[in-house]
Amino acid sequence: MDKYISFDMAVMDSVLNEHLSRRYIYPEFVAVEVVNGNDSVLFSNPKITSRSRYDTFRIVINPNENVYYKAYITPLTRHILSQMMGIIVTIFLLMVAFASAFWYLFRTVSRLRTIEEMKDDFVSNMTHELKTPISIAYSANDALLNYDTSNDPEKKEAYLTIAMKQLKRLGELVENILAMSMERRKTMTLKPEKIDLPALADEIAEAQRMRGDKDIAIEVESVDDATVTADKSHLSNVLNNLIDNAIKYSGESVAINIKISADGMEVADNGIGIPGKSQPYIFDKFYRVPHGNRQDVRGYGIGLYYVKHILEKMGWSISVKSQEGQGSVFTIKFDRHES
Repeated sequence: MDKYISFDMAVMDSVLNEHLSRRYIYPEFVAVEVVNGNDSVLFSNPKITSRSRYDTFRIVINPNENVYYKAYITPLTRHILSQMMGIIVTIFLLMVAFASAFWYLFRTVSRLRTIEEMKDDFVSNMTHELKTPISIAYSANDALLNYDTSNDPEKKEAYLTIAMKQLKRLGELVENILAMSMERRKTMTLKPEKIDLPALADEIAEAQRMRGDKDIAIEVESVDDATVTADKSHLSNVLNNLIDNAIKYSGESVAINIKISADGMEVADNGIGIPGKSQPYIFDKFYRVPHGNRQDVRGYGIGLYYVKHILEKMGWSISVKSQEGQGSVFTIKFDRHES
């Protein structure tokens, strides 16, 4: 540079702008001034009003005389971010997508694991449920065949009663499983008929009182002419399931109260109750309320599932209110009741 010719700062600004634009850098502010090695201004640029606001860099002009160009530009962070915004947004969206996919995969695997555990529990419980009545009926039949019971009518009647009860239990178990299978395939059809609810409830209560495995008190309260149009066989199974659960999940004695009205029906008991955390899941297939190490109550986790789905198929609904140690109340609403 000829030191006898004055510096043209406007030209220097345009040259720097040109070089920056070739590299696709477009800062909002560009200005150049001439300084010495001590950063003292030799030729100032009128565009520069505040030197602390900008990024700076120096380029040597005349090393012998210690003269430099000092360039001022607006910080490039915003510019770089704006240039990379597309990439940043894409990466962010990919991270969100990967996180969502991972969460969905984790949730799916957890549910599959839960279903697998429930299936294993179901198979285990079902095996026990099937073996128990078969073995008892087999033992009773074996006693009838191998021992002289002709001279002991009472013993003969006792063995036959035992076998009949166990075979009936086995039949009910198979019917429930078949009903669930048919419901899953949507091939189950109902046979609606006019039902006298108080009479049906009294008949079921009388049969349940004769179980004899514990002290059972069942009271039926109803209004006059409480009738519904429903499938009698399945409605009987629903009531039997609710009463059977009340009996199983109680102490040495159980008091069950069945209230029937034109709008619905309640089955209340004084059993051990259902924990609050388990109540949202008791109608799920294969779900059983945890009872710690208690092994005296067995089941297969489809009774209440069957109850709910049969009632929904009839157009009705069921809900539960329960508290541990204070029993449970199952309420059936005749949402599409026809009388």
